[in-house]
Amino acid sequence: MDDQPPTEVWDDLAGLYPTRDGHVRIHTNFPHHRKGILHLLDIANPTRAVVANALLEKDALTFEEEATKAGMCVAAVRTFDEWDRHPQAQTLRARLPIELVKIGDAPVRRFSGHNSNRVMPLDGVRVLELTRVLAGPIAGRSLARFGADVLWITSPNLPSIPVVDIDTSRGKRAAQLDLNSDHGVESLQHLVDGCDVFLQSYRPGSLARRGFDPASLAKRRPGIVVANLRGYGCDGPWAEKRAFDSLVQAATGFNAAEGAAWECHSQRSSHDQRPIRTLPVQCLDHAAGHLLAFGITAALCRTMQEGGSWEVRVSLAGVGEFLRNLGQLDDELAFKGRDIPKKMSPPDPEIMDMLTPYYIRERHSETDSPSSPKPIRERTLMALEPAASLALSSSHKSTARQVPGSLDCDLPTWL
Repeated sequence: MDDQPPTEVWDDLAGLYPTRDGHVRIHTNFPHHRKGILHLLDIANPTRAVVANALLEKDALTFEEEATKAGMCVAAVRTFDEWDRHPQAQTLRARLPIELVKIGDAPVRRFSGHNSNRVMPLDGVRVLELTRVLAGPIAGRSLARFGADVLWITSPNLPSIPVVDIDTSRGKRAAQLDLNSDHGVESLQHLVDGCDVFLQSYRPGSLARRGFDPASLAKRRPGIVVANLRGYGCDGPWAEKRAFDSLVQAATGFNAAEGAAWECHSQRSSHDQRPIRTLPVQCLDHAAGHLLAFGITAALCRTMQEGGSWEVRVSLAGVGEFLRNLGQLDDELAFKGRDIPKKMSPPDPEIMDMLTPYYIRERHSETDSPSSPKPIRERTLMALEPAASLALSSSHKSTARQVPGSLDCDLPTWL
């Protein structure tokens, strides 16, 4: 952004640690999660070395369970075989990575959209997005790319990750509402009345407690598509467990499998009983985001073919099962090629040709018209082209190439 490489995303304490009997991964990117884990470990002055020493006194599965009960984000590292024996893995087995469930009756949608001048496939589709971090925002970004009016609503009370947020907000509008207030809830209800898709990825029960569960949404807005991203699925013993991609990778066997593959490829024996290695990207998040967007378009199609209100269900662990079932590359093929390019400015030549400029938009004031954003400042984001895209029409380019400069950049209203 502005000719500077991205800042580091990970908190200094986040990551993999050995325990007395294995390994755990902790997620401390958000301040309240960091504080909670340090409280569990009884650490007042944290450094990575201090956290490592404390975790060496813990058993991996016991600490995972303790942290889960406290609402913190920890995963014990398992092998594929160990995960397969877990009750949650058995709940997910034979499930499709995308599930469409009819949640209410509604007439067949005679869809002309809210915009009569349709030039992109999803022109006129209004998406109300309440998501965080990667998978959910990637789904919303994909829908915006194909023409949807995506209004991304976040909370002013929760921390942000600016380097991630600005990348996943491409083509969207971004506004904030405080759902702990009556005014915030009423404003969101008003937005629901005008939306076609309600996309959410908050922890299970968070929005339901405020009256935005699938059944209530279908009753309020017949014909709506409600898209829910979960960590470990909608049922089973871990249905309510908080999750991030890195934790799901650790819990479901991917980090152990990657470590074993790397050890075999490098022909080096690890001093650990079980070699552990993280994947180079958040593959579950990215795959889940694209599959979620695909499921939303499929559900919109159902509303036009047979009517009804529909729920789209995708989980990070379910996507992991799907990816794993695609098979594993031979080690020699998998590790062939260059390392991932380092962060630098200007970017590595390998990706330079794949980058596209996006223009960072100013914040609205209360007197602005929602359809007339402020002039764009000379601030630029260079980002990778989407994996799946269509040629943009000239009328769509102006919005598709814009990025909100902050999470409260726009007004919480439909165009």
